[in-house]
Amino acid sequence: MTDESSPPVLHATGLTRRYGRRTALSHCDLRIPKGRVIGLVGPNGAGKSTLLQLACGLIRPTAGTLRVLGERPAADAAHLARVGYVAQDTPVYAGLTVADHLRMGGWLNPSWDAALAKRRIDRAGLHPAQRAGRLSGGQRAQLALTVAAGKRPELLILDEPAAALDPLARDAFLHQLMEFVAELGASVVLSSHLLGDVARVCDYLVVLAGGRVQLAGDVPDLLAGHRRLVASRGELDRLPAGMEPVRREAAGDRDRVLVRVGAGTPPLPGVGEPVGLEELVLGYLGRAAATGSGSADPSTGPSTGSAGQPEVRR
Repeated sequence: MTDESSPPVLHATGLTRRYGRRTALSHCDLRIPKGRVIGLVGPNGAGKSTLLQLACGLIRPTAGTLRVLGERPAADAAHLARVGYVAQDTPVYAGLTVADHLRMGGWLNPSWDAALAKRRIDRAGLHPAQRAGRLSGGQRAQLALTVAAGKRPELLILDEPAAALDPLARDAFLHQLMEFVAELGASVVLSSHLLGDVARVCDYLVVLAGGRVQLAGDVPDLLAGHRRLVASRGELDRLPAGMEPVRREAAGDRDRVLVRVGAGTPPLPGVGEPVGLEELVLGYLGRAAATGSGSADPSTGPSTGSAGQPEVRR
């Protein structure tokens, strides 16, 4: 259950971040409601880590604005306590024990939930006396997640925390993540290259490419708003009214087109086939790559409406 009347968990307007001559994010607009598990996907260099670092207050925008839980990121100590962050390499302190990490969490966070942290460490099979430097990659990820979640944040930000884990460790990590979400009632932003993981745990999707938002919205709405059309070569050169081509592919004597149904267009029963999350994401990334810059054209690119519903700007 989500509270649509609350400030959005992330609200970006014209958000831009440059590093010298390189633009990592360019004029990004996002409005994501609270209570979602948000999958942030895109190729290397898309701007995902930059967006998450901006949301944590580690860096500042070059232009535009970003509000997290209704406030400027890292506005004060109270706001920092509302956000948990696990960086890309799931950092832990090699010389400290598991118990040391939990004690440090208690010292640094006034809302620290020692019982939750201890329970999750036990559940992950971590011994309090183990030094973090001797833990496996999966165990370090579990420890970093526990420290971030033990402060009972309203928003948990995870920057590809499971990318280097083997399938079994990744499965355990995602399982614990969803247990934390259920127990804390927190919003989560999960950056990942692994679309299967995103499909498994996320109910909101943001696709970044070339520093621009290519697609954003609730996953069920996005999937319902797209179809796959397959026909003999040339038959799909003219699409039915209300359909926007996202990506075209030729396979032998057939054409396959991923299309988006425009806002306000009624459902078209029997037209096309449903698409999955992976096909949807790859379609938009393929379209972005085909432009050369990977940037959505601001006059036609996808965005989200005020209620998170997909729309196509004309």
